[in-house]
Amino acid sequence: MMETNFQVKTNDSPLSPEEFRKLPRHPVYAILDNLRSAFNVGSIVRTADCARIEKIFFCGITAHPPNPKIIKTALGALDYVPWEHCPTTAEAVEKMKRRKIKLISLEVTDVSKPFHQIAYPSPVCLVVGNEALGVSREVLEMSDEIVEIPMWGFKNSVNVAVAFGAVVFEVLRQYREKS
Repeated sequence: MMETNFQVKTNDSPLSPEEFRKLPRHPVYAILDNLRSAFNVGSIVRTADCARIEKIFFCGITAHPPNPKIIKTALGALDYVPWEHCPTTAEAVEKMKRRKIKLISLEVTDVSKPFHQIAYPSPVCLVVGNEALGVSREVLEMSDEIVEIPMWGFKNSVNVAVAFGAVVFEVLRQYREKS
């Protein structure tokens, strides 16, 4: 039986917004490749804030601020995650490539590796794709690695925001284990 003498943590950082923005960020970037759902985008933004990643790129048809659905779902986290909109995903990928940042796409393919069985470089850029079509073939071909979450259900994929959360926290677990 769990001890009943505990306190639930508050939802927000004890730091002021100004102090929080000065904290170092984890060297993780996210590219959202043509996501259809603004609610998924908002959820990813909220997770990106919790992971204190470097930046999110909203690409192609992916909803981007000031979309009210993102703002609603992100619950204020959008103010704390640096972001940029790129007209195409290839443009965001090229920005990462020019900076020599490894690109790891989350997709179920015949060459994907289980996400927990690779060593994530620092810095790294995670790419998640469209809810129905996945990461585009063009971006998969530009990726340094493709990872997947092992599946045991009838469906062979989990929600894109859930997949992002699982992988970004595996990346951070590995980073913390190394330090």
